[in-house]
Amino acid sequence: MLTWEFPPRIVGGIARHCEGLAKALSRQGHEVHVVTLDLPGIPYYEEIDGVKIYRTAAELGHPNFITWTLLFNHFLEKRMADLSKEVEYDVLHVHDWLTAPAGISFKHFLKKPMVLTVHSTEYGRSSLHSPDSYAIDGIEWWSTYEADKIIVTTEFMRREVCDHFRAPWEKVKIIPNGINLKKFPESVDRGAIRRRYGIHDHEKLVLCVGRLVPQKGVEYLIKAVPRVVQRHHEAKFVIVGDGWLKSHLEHVARSSGHERKIAFTGFIPDSELVALLMSADVLVVPSIYEPFGIVALEGMAAKVPVVATQVGGLGEIIEHDKTGILVHSRNHESLAWGVNRVLSDSGHSKWLIENALEKVQKTYSWESIAMKTVKVYKEVVG
Repeated sequence: MLTWEFPPRIVGGIARHCEGLAKALSRQGHEVHVVTLDLPGIPYYEEIDGVKIYRTAAELGHPNFITWTLLFNHFLEKRMADLSKEVEYDVLHVHDWLTAPAGISFKHFLKKPMVLTVHSTEYGRSSLHSPDSYAIDGIEWWSTYEADKIIVTTEFMRREVCDHFRAPWEKVKIIPNGINLKKFPESVDRGAIRRRYGIHDHEKLVLCVGRLVPQKGVEYLIKAVPRVVQRHHEAKFVIVGDGWLKSHLEHVARSSGHERKIAFTGFIPDSELVALLMSADVLVVPSIYEPFGIVALEGMAAKVPVVATQVGGLGEIIEHDKTGILVHSRNHESLAWGVNRVLSDSGHSKWLIENALEKVQKTYSWESIAMKTVKVYKEVVG
């Protein structure tokens, strides 16, 4: 398995996806080797829950992201070539474009099949706005062409991959993201956790979690704050995550007239995030592009009502007014309506939580996802 991020190196959802899948495959008796990038203070090799993890130092850097990506792919290739002298692999599983060049080279070097999981596309994320954007789009097309099978997490992504890259429909398989329910304890000290973030007992915690980049739509949530506070004076907003848009979003918060109601935490560890999720009164996912939306699953597993925009995979995960509330994207009025709907009716919110938890337990376990993934491996291995 080849991925540029793997815990504790966490940039987005790919790290958690690869960890959950790798561990589930190992539990089912498969030998899993993960090749990824290094992180200061973390060993270059370790075995966790049966998964063998090889971290690779990118010995050259560059301020341009694509150039740096192609550089670290070179070092990943060298690491994998060394490993192939010791281990005979059956199948290579590449995650997204960032490790596709190394994956494609390794596929031809080993003459073994390659499976590609497309977690999102540059076309969907940015609508191809620059030369770098077109270059990423080209690498993504190349990876879908070279892959023996392509895995996507939603029907929405299958349509996007097939339409944009002209991939054959039968080449693309849908296997959803998963969630590790064991990391969510039965209960947490909600009062103590909320006080750490300045939330008093009488106040309502509206939580948003995600990278601070345009496609996450956080700006629309901030613009919804006045309409929520108008009905619920006790509401406070906590925004978890980091990204290059942070300073702009802080400016939007200051301009809203409710700066004291909005807190930016930056990145927080997974254990703290779980505790905060379980202490929230509502989780908002205001994305304008979301191939899957794993944070919505985490909210459902954490027993917090979820308000999400009806874009991409979010509309497939959430059944409106049954397992969560769906609202219009790029629309702060609709977001405010959704948050107010949850905060105004505790009985309905409790019902949403019960339905959502049942759906997560039935559909999104890593064991089920690993079995479906193995079926794809068997198809390409023949």
